Order: sequence, then structure tokens, then C-alpha cells
Amino acid sequence: MDVAHPMPELPEVEIIARSLAPQLVGRTILDVEHLDWERMVETPSASAFRQAIAGRRIGAARRRAKWLLFDLDAGWTLAIHLRMSGRLEIHSPADSARSHVHLVLRLDNQQRLFFDDERKFGRVRLLDAAGLAALDAAYGPEPLDDRFTAADLGRILHGRRTRIKPLLLDQRMIAGMGNIYASEALWLARIHPLTPACAIEAADVTALHAAIRQVLTSAIEHEGSSLRNYRNGYGLRGQNQEHFLAYDRRGHPCQRCGTPIERIVVGQRSTFFCPTCQPSPLM
Repeated sequence: MDVAHPMPELPEVEIIARSLAPQLVGRTILDVEHLDWERMVETPSASAFRQAIAGRRIGAARRRAKWLLFDLDAGWTLAIHLRMSGRLEIHSPADSARSHVHLVLRLDNQQRLFFDDERKFGRVRLLDAAGLAALDAAYGPEPLDDRFTAADLGRILHGRRTRIKPLLLDQRMIAGMGNIYASEALWLARIHPLTPACAIEAADVTALHAAIRQVLTSAIEHEGSSLRNYRNGYGLRGQNQEHFLAYDRRGHPCQRCGTPIERIVVGQRSTFFCPTCQPSPLM
């Protein structure tokens, strides 16, 4: 189930970007030392990727939705999506690449950036300005952006009969949210995951907006959630899994009322909630 293989969400990708920045910004990518799974490079072709990325200097490391973005010189951006099992690691020349390392970039300080991806779901794109704009346009607002208000969330939910849990996972609606933090935010806001988005009252929209921001901010403070593959840019686990409110807590007492947390499957995703604090909606 997805509890065993959670995809890194906004907090984890944010922490990876922050921890890789001091190790990569200012470095020059000398060449592609190793690429044995060419399908991981979505654009351009593998040969064009090898040629275009050689000699590019890394100017910044940041995040958009669940993408890691490395701003390069000459107007290029290296975009990496880790998907289910991807990890980025900095290694010395003496370190050999394991069998799951499918991409190695050699840097000008002789360090190497490994893209380790056991399940081969991760993807890489080398984007020009137009490609970056297209990636940005494919996603909704960033929930931690100060410009994202409760009123904005209300407009997203208005008129939509989609159940709130899968709507929160729709990256076109809100960028970066995933299964863990959708469950956490809904528990905090006391909203049942099957509630139709359009049925959520204004006060509860405000509560959900605050809950989304709270659980994401707290997860970043705790260095992300490590359930299996996730590590930061230094190879260290996060601690946020020790602070879960509802996710992966089936059978444990609700921290508000003591009722055992329940698990249901919504849209093929494990969903955790308190049946007392998050009463079932009238359908």
C-alpha cells in the first residue's frame, strides 16, 4: 500500500532542495558520468541532455510543487521529480554507484550527484524558459505562499462535488499536497475525507486553510517524513513521522477524543481519520 511507499510531498522536496543548495549552488556540472535508464530523461533526448547540461553552472536549488528545480546558467533549469523511491545524494569520487543509481552528474569539485531510484519512476527534464513556464502552469498555487488565502481555497472548492480528500491531492488545484498531509490537514480541520468540496462551510474552509499551512510548516520544521525511501540532501532521515496526527495511525487513539483512528481507501489511497472528530457527511 501507499503507506509503505509514500511519494515525497511538499515538505520533503522542500527540505531536499534546502539541504542540497549549500552543496550544489556555485558548482559546475562537468558532464553526465553515468546514465543507464534513458527513459528517466523526459526531455530533451538523452543525447541532447548529455550535451546541453555539460558545463552548466548551478545558480540555485528550489522547489515547485513536488519538483526539484536547479537553475542553471544559459537559461536552463534542471527539473527532477523523485516519485516513489528516488533519492539525490552527493558522493565523493571514491564512492561506487549502487545498482539503483541510474544517473550520475560529475561536478567541478570532483563530487558527484547520484540519482538513486529503485523503482525507476523518477523523472528528469532539462527545460528552457518556455518549458519551465509550462511546468509552472501545470500546477495550482503553492499552499505556503503568503498570496494563497482562505478565500483562494474557497474559490477552488466552490461548486465542486469532488470529495475533499482526492481534490487536495489534485496538483492542478493545490501544488505539493499529497496523501500524508491531506489526511493530517483534514484531521486537524475536523473534516471527513469523503465530504464533497462544495459542502464545506466557510468557517471550515478557513479552518482547512489554516490546517494545510500548519501541517506543512510543522513537517518542514521536523525535516520531513521518512517512512521508507525519503532522505534529505545529506542522507539523513526526517522526524515528522513521529508527529503524525492521523496518517498511519489506524487503531491508535485519536489525540483529541480517544476514538481509534480508522483507515479507508479513497481513490486507491490509504486515508486515515477519526470517526468521532470527523463525522461522516450526509450524502
